[in-house]
Amino acid sequence: MSRRAVLWIGFAIVHLVVGVLGFVLPGQAMGDVTNVYGPWSAAAMEGRGIVGITEAWVYPQLALVPMFLAQGFTWVAGYEVAWAILVTICDALAFALLVGNGRARGRIAGAWFWLAFILLLGPVGMYRLEGVTVALSVTGCLWLIRRPWLASILLAVATWIKVWPAALLVAALIAVRQRLAVIGGALIVSAATLIAVVASGGGRYVFGFITGQTDRGLQLEAPVSAYYLWRAVLGIPGSFIYYDRDLLTFQVAGPHVEAVIAVMTPLLMIAVLGVAALGAYKAWRGASFLRLFPPLALSLVLAFVVFNKVGSPQYIAWIIAPLVIGLVVDRGRWWAPAWLGLGIALLTQLVYPVMYWALLNAGAIPTAVLTLRNALLVVLLVWMTVRLARVPERARARLPLAVPLA
Repeated sequence: MSRRAVLWIGFAIVHLVVGVLGFVLPGQAMGDVTNVYGPWSAAAMEGRGIVGITEAWVYPQLALVPMFLAQGFTWVAGYEVAWAILVTICDALAFALLVGNGRARGRIAGAWFWLAFILLLGPVGMYRLEGVTVALSVTGCLWLIRRPWLASILLAVATWIKVWPAALLVAALIAVRQRLAVIGGALIVSAATLIAVVASGGGRYVFGFITGQTDRGLQLEAPVSAYYLWRAVLGIPGSFIYYDRDLLTFQVAGPHVEAVIAVMTPLLMIAVLGVAALGAYKAWRGASFLRLFPPLALSLVLAFVVFNKVGSPQYIAWIIAPLVIGLVVDRGRWWAPAWLGLGIALLTQLVYPVMYWALLNAGAIPTAVLTLRNALLVVLLVWMTVRLARVPERARARLPLAVPLA
């Protein structure tokens, strides 16, 4: 049996297992699909209002597209299964591009890593919008060298579904030599989306997914929430976990929390701009795309995660695309951070959904697991930033590839 056939068997098994885990694990791992994706898309189809058009929404407007597409598979066994089918199809298309003819070792390594990550992260990676945006992002990153226009379009579409792929677009703009193509593709998608939204009467809500984030509190799982979470675990008065009914998230409260909330968005921007500036300096000094893009992309994505006051468990899926590309171009150098990424994925699934109810009750064990997971995210961010700073410049940056990117 060929390596490609084995990979596809593994693909089918992993997606079937993770899809079933969504139904059997505790913690409502499919909660967003059941409680919001399905109702939102059904309401729009039935003329009962369109989120992002007739009312404010926490997501960019193109997020409705996969929610609509999933409705086309509800005849199989309901909306939850329909969503799993849609994500599996998206993953299959990206996986086919990644695997190729099954002969390139870097691509094989990236494919096995992706499957392992999906399995270790569990159903939260499938039953969220990340299930779609990760597939688009992997495909876009693979096409950045040979098809920069198409790559930029895919990454921009992913960004208008869930904002995080903007980090990959920024990395591409810095590292890719054909910058006009990156800018052009993103502008085409953005202009088309804005025109469609405004023409539909949603002009006042077009950037609601940005303005709606500024007032958010500290979500339970975010790294910055650790101080307040441990205070709640220790029973210190004034610190506790509560449910935000508007945003449908669990958050933490405690002394001076409003000041922390206020500083997090500027701190996030400073971190992202700092990483981008370092990457731009390396690009200006002549660093090659193959050495520059993977650590730059991963550093930017991790900055979005580590300094984010939200920190939902599905955010961990954001690191898949940069790690896959790293393995494709230089698996020897990238296996170590990839293994750390797999450990982070496993710890995330242990926290959510396996031990989530205990975490909500301020249990010490799940809080310790979550704290370890967040500490490893910080370690990976520091590691990748240092690697970015050490990216060789000019002629020394050349890296031979056995198989070019798609």
